[in-house]
Amino acid sequence: MLDQGLLDAVKSYSANMTRPIQLVIGAGEHDKRAELVDFLSKIAGTTDKIQFDASAVDSDLSPMSFKITTENRETGIVFSGIPGGHEFTSLILAILQAGGHTLKLDEDIQQLVKRIQEPLKFQTFVSLSCHNCPDVVQALNQFAILNDHIENEMIDGGVFPELVAEKKIQGVPAVFLNGKPFANGKVDTAKIIEKLQEQYPDLLSAGDEPQLETQDVTVIGGGPAGAAAAIYTARKGLRVAMVADRIGGQVKDTQDIENLISIPLTNGNTLAANLAAHIKEYNITVKEHVSVTKLEEVEGGYQVTLSTGATWTSRTLILATGAKWRKLGVKGEDENIGNGVAYCPHCDGPFFKGKDIAVVGGGNSGIEAALDLAGIVKHVTVLEFGDALRADQVLIDKAEARDNITIIKSAATTEITTDGNKVNALVYQDRTSGENQTLPLSAVFVQIGLVPNSEIAKALVATTAQGEIEIDAKCRTNKPGIFACGDVTTVPYKQINIAMGEGSKAGLSAFEYLMMNG
Repeated sequence: MLDQGLLDAVKSYSANMTRPIQLVIGAGEHDKRAELVDFLSKIAGTTDKIQFDASAVDSDLSPMSFKITTENRETGIVFSGIPGGHEFTSLILAILQAGGHTLKLDEDIQQLVKRIQEPLKFQTFVSLSCHNCPDVVQALNQFAILNDHIENEMIDGGVFPELVAEKKIQGVPAVFLNGKPFANGKVDTAKIIEKLQEQYPDLLSAGDEPQLETQDVTVIGGGPAGAAAAIYTARKGLRVAMVADRIGGQVKDTQDIENLISIPLTNGNTLAANLAAHIKEYNITVKEHVSVTKLEEVEGGYQVTLSTGATWTSRTLILATGAKWRKLGVKGEDENIGNGVAYCPHCDGPFFKGKDIAVVGGGNSGIEAALDLAGIVKHVTVLEFGDALRADQVLIDKAEARDNITIIKSAATTEITTDGNKVNALVYQDRTSGENQTLPLSAVFVQIGLVPNSEIAKALVATTAQGEIEIDAKCRTNKPGIFACGDVTTVPYKQINIAMGEGSKAGLSAFEYLMMNG
C-alpha cells in the first residue's frame, strides 16, 4: 500500500510541522491489525515528528482504529480502518495540521467553528474509492483541531460492515452527528456550515465578523466560469473578491475530461487544482467553503452577505454559480437518498457489487455512469424518457456492446419503492403502450442533467422558467452592474470550454461597465 515514493513525500511534508504528533492505536485483535500496525510504523519511520508505539494502546478504540494526539493532547481525530486510496491524503493532512501546519479553511469559518460550545461527535463513513469523501473528512478533521468540543471519526465501511448494516448505509460519504444522520452524499464545507447553523441558530450571532472594504467586482462561484471571470478582472487591476463553496465547482465531480481543448486528457481534481493555482497568481480575495446567503442592492452597488456573517459592498457582481444534479421528483426519491438512491456512480457504485441497478438518463452522464457501473454490478438497466439516447455515439456503441447493460427507451420513471428499509424496485411507464412496469433492483442512479443554482439571485435578476439567468451577448443581466456566466445562464451547451469563455467575457464586460460608470 505504501511505496517508497509516498513515504518520501510524507518525510518531505513533515518539514512543515512545528510540533510532534502521536499515532495511538486501539486495543484488541483483528485479522487486519498487523497490516494497520505496519502501515502506521512505516509512516512514523519517515520522521521523528511522527511517533508511534504499537504497545501503547487506547482501550476505548477498536483494534482497527487509531487517533492523532499532539504533545499528549487530544485532537479529536480518529481513523477507523486503514486510510489508503483517496483517504491517504486525509490522513497526511490531519497529521500535518495537528502538527501545526496551516489549516486550509477560510479564516471566517475558523472563527465561526471556534465559537461552537456544543459537543459535536461526527462519524464519517467512507469508501476508499470515493473521491467526494475526503473533502468531508478533511473539513471535519480541521473542525476538530480548531475546537475541543468537536470530534471526527473516519470509518472505512469495508472494514466495519456490521456498522454499515446497522446504520443502513448505502451511500457515502454518510455523516452522523451525535449518533444521528447528519448528511449523506456529496456535501462540501459550506453545506456542513449551513446544516450546523440550522441546528444551532445562535452560532452566527455570537461573533463580530471583520468586513471587507468595497470591492470593484465580486465573483460568486469558483468553477471554470467563475475562475475565468476573477482572473480576467484581476488582470485589469480591479479589486476582486471571489466566493466559492469549492474551487473547481462541479468539475471536481468529473473523472476523465477529454474535450478540454489543447489537453487531450485530464481529470476533475487536476483541473480544479490548476484553476486554484491560477487564481492564486493574482490579487484576488478568495472566500472558499462558504456560501452567499443574501444579495441586496445598496447605494454604490450591491451588498454581499456570507454564511459566516461577513458582509461587504461590491460595485459589480458576476454570478457564476453553476448547476446541481437534477432530481426525478418522483415518490421514493428524496426519502431514499443514501438507501439506494444515488447521484454519484463512482462513490456509491461499490455498495452494489453483484447486484442489479438502474441508471435513469440516456445522455452522456447516464451512459458514462452505466459503463462505469457495469464493471462493478451484476446488471445495469438504462432508462431514457425519450425515444432515442442523447449520448455521443461513441458512448452508445460501448454501452450496446456490454452484455450486462440493457437500454429501455420511452420510459417515464414514476416511483422508487422499498422493502421498508432499502430500495427494491423502480416503477416506470412505457410511454408507447401506457403500461406500468416494475423493475426489481437494489439501486437507482439518477443522471438526468442539471438545475441552475440561481436561487440567490432571483430577487435581483430575470430568470427563465427553468431558472436560468437571462443574459445578452456580453453576459449582462437585466440589472445594471450584474453579470452572469456559465451553466447558471441561458447560454447554450453546458461545457467547460464554453464556461471558461463566458467567464472571460463577463469579466471584460464588468471592466467595461466600471470604466464607463466611473
